[in-house]
Amino acid sequence: MKALADLQLSRGAVNFVEEERFQALLEMPAPDRGRVREIIAKSLAKQPLSVEETALLLAANDPETVEEIFETARQLKRNVYGNRIVLFAPLYIGNHCVNDCAYCAFRRSNPDAVRRTLSPEEIEAQVEALENRGHKRLILVFGEHPRYDADFIHDTVQQVYAIKVGHGSIRRVNINAAPLDVAGYRRVKEAGIGTYQVFQETYHEPTYHAVHPATTRKGDYLYRLDALSRAQEAGIDDVGIGVLFGLYDWRYEVLGLVAHALHLQERFGVGPHTISFPRLQPAAGVHLDEDYLVDDEDFKRLIAILRLAVPYTGLILTARERPELRREVMAFGVSQIDAGSRIELGGYTEVGDAQVQHLEREQFRLGDIRSLDEVMRELLVDGYIPSFCTACYRLGRTGEHFMEFAIPGFIKRLCTPNALTTLMEYLVDYASPETRAAGERLIAEELDKIDDAKLKAELVRRLERIRTTDARDLYF
Repeated sequence: MKALADLQLSRGAVNFVEEERFQALLEMPAPDRGRVREIIAKSLAKQPLSVEETALLLAANDPETVEEIFETARQLKRNVYGNRIVLFAPLYIGNHCVNDCAYCAFRRSNPDAVRRTLSPEEIEAQVEALENRGHKRLILVFGEHPRYDADFIHDTVQQVYAIKVGHGSIRRVNINAAPLDVAGYRRVKEAGIGTYQVFQETYHEPTYHAVHPATTRKGDYLYRLDALSRAQEAGIDDVGIGVLFGLYDWRYEVLGLVAHALHLQERFGVGPHTISFPRLQPAAGVHLDEDYLVDDEDFKRLIAILRLAVPYTGLILTARERPELRREVMAFGVSQIDAGSRIELGGYTEVGDAQVQHLEREQFRLGDIRSLDEVMRELLVDGYIPSFCTACYRLGRTGEHFMEFAIPGFIKRLCTPNALTTLMEYLVDYASPETRAAGERLIAEELDKIDDAKLKAELVRRLERIRTTDARDLYF
């Protein structure tokens, strides 16, 4: 396995995680308030932080300084992303797996796991159910198994894009799957995917080897660390990184994420499109080691610090978390959430919106199992614009092109109108009466904020077309 992996490593693969240096940085004393404010000023100027600067924020743990970091994260969220929250749903395609990850219910040695790969007919039923709820963006999740190769992923993505019910269609398909070689990534890219996610799980190499036996695909630390560099080489300039917090010291993992983002930026001219930060959750047949579990206060800190460290990278908050915590940390810089999620194989038709979970059919336990409409309504009441926008991806505003638009602030001018048109689609086609009323109120408030008379007039025209005709997908 090691020899095969070595043959497939991308050109110039490097281990950018410096364990001894990271540990030394985490032993630094807390910085004075003046130094923290210098770092905060750099973040507010929308410049990425170095690993060293991030470590200083991690060391700053007095309550007043922590609150200052929180407020800076809130301000960056407003400055860079406005009050938009992008929504998506996960769709588990298959849970066969050759790995034996100690923390995962899908590991190959777990006798309690119910193994299944959705048939084309079952995939169609799942996608139709999601479209009938109003979803436009999916992430397809695959176990790490030879049957889920690049051709299988490619064909599944094309099938999903082809499924349409009434006004429903999936406009962006992201992928969470095993690392591929460069040729494999090229094949998947041909299907028109959005983001390709590969989570390192933990950047601490000794812990990585402890929870990922070397006899499995996932046992090669460097092969996985290099996964998204290979994706970039294959032309996929929209990639997502992530850590499973709870396997090792959360502060070390934050440094690993920042180092990874900087590595991609330096090597390919663009960092990751998204960072995910799921916490370890209970799962069938899994006995958790509680030494490194992250409590709510530290979880809030790590989200805020990531927002400061990588101002232009989207932050994904998953439904692993409880609704009340999701509501609180949304303001700390979160830009994407999943909603109405079901992670059972076949869950959108066989479980649907039932407020129950079947752990033997899931990878882990979810904390937020509310329907999409309930989540939408809460976002609207809290003053957020729920968005299903996919315009940047379909117009080629990804990778370096995304940064060209985002850094001067042009994205905000494009994204708010696009968020409002996709919101209007949801309100007209899918929303409950209560959610539609809340959404119409918010749209009126947002229109009042637009200073550009020409843009406002065109947006009003498009919103009225959506409200009164079959016109859909009217993006800027």
